[in-house]
Order: sequence, then structure tokens, then C-alpha cells
Amino acid sequence: MSLVTVPSALSLTEPPVRPRTPSVWTADAEREGDRAARLAPAVLSEGELTRAAALRREEDRLTYLLAHVALRQLLAAATGRTPRAVRLVRDPCPCCGGPHGRPSLDDGSVHFSLSHSGPMVLLALSSTPVGADIERLPDPQTVADVVRMLHPKEIAELRALDTAEGPLAFARVWTRKEAYLKGLGTGLAGGLSRDYLGTGVYPALSPAGWSVADVAAPDGFAAAVAVRSTP
Repeated sequence: MSLVTVPSALSLTEPPVRPRTPSVWTADAEREGDRAARLAPAVLSEGELTRAAALRREEDRLTYLLAHVALRQLLAAATGRTPRAVRLVRDPCPCCGGPHGRPSLDDGSVHFSLSHSGPMVLLALSSTPVGADIERLPDPQTVADVVRMLHPKEIAELRALDTAEGPLAFARVWTRKEAYLKGLGTGLAGGLSRDYLGTGVYPALSPAGWSVADVAAPDGFAAAVAVRSTP
């Protein structure tokens, strides 16, 4: 896939799910958080409202509300249900079989992935398993501390860059990896060093059976989506 550009998750203007390709949306809590908070009592489950109320920082609360209001609205549009009638469950963990795998729709008719960093929210829906990730660019020290977790070729690429170039290159490969691992359902437990996705402007060749693409993101962020290919 090439670079994916995205509309706002609270301004649905296209089909929520299209065949053979992920549908991707962003939302910004600094612009849309208050609107999501007004919609939340009529959209979210009681459990989601309780979790939001427990968040101490207002910024975190608005980001949570926006992410989950947008997700329920998108899933409702995709399934013909009302937002509160959308029932989310947990898949079995693919690593241990426990009941703490990724969230999913109860009937499995639509696959989705949700990610947020700071005020930014990224959501992806697909007819096949999908993963999405958005991250704020890290500081150089974080890059230096975490780089050893990546594939050896990616480590070499990052260490060959100037310090100023490192955060963006690291964020590119990190979001690609996390999107892919979320699509698999393993999360970071699936290992960051196993597959090579590259730190360059374009992703390296995707793992077999998957397509990985960068997503257009605001300045200071990087984002990616991964979708399981269909025959």
C-alpha cells in the first residue's frame, strides 16, 4: 500500500469498511474532544463511561472519550446497529490462550484497531484483521534506549543517521511494527526484532500475507496501518 491519507473519525463521509483495503480515520482531542464528551453518554457503554471518569487528567479523559465514541460510531455505521448496541469482546490471547487478547466485535463481521498518542487518535476498520498505530516522535535518548529491541538491519540504519534524523526514522519503524503486531493480535509480545520493516521513507517489503503502509500524520507524529491480505 502507498501512503494512506485519512479523514476525521467524527465526520463519516465514506463507507466504514471497503473490500480488500483498510478504512482509516484520525481524530484530534484538542479539536474534537469536547464534542465527543457531549456525545459520550448516548454512545458509550457504562463500563467505558466509568473508565473515562477514572482518568485524572482532563486531556487523557477527552482522548479516551473521543477514541471510543469514534470507534462505536464507525462500527455502528458498518454493522447497522446503534452505537450502544455495538458489543465488544476480547479474543483469546494468541500467545497463551488467555481471555485478554485484542478487542473485537462480538460476531467478527468487522475487524478494527485503535491507537492514540497525546491528543491524536487513529482508527482502522477492515474486512480482514488490521492493526493501526500512531506515536508522538520520541526524544533522542528514548531512541538510544529502545533501538536495540529492533531488527539488526533496522538498528544499523538508525545508528547510521544523524541524531536529529533518528526520532522520525525510529517512529516510522516503531509504528509499522506495532501496527503489524496488533494486526497479528500478539502486540509487542510478538517481538520487535523478528521482521524487518525498515526505517526509511517507505516501508520495506511487508511480511508474507500482510500489507503495511504509513499513514499521513500531523507534524510531530508518525502512524502506520497493517492489514492481512486476502487471496
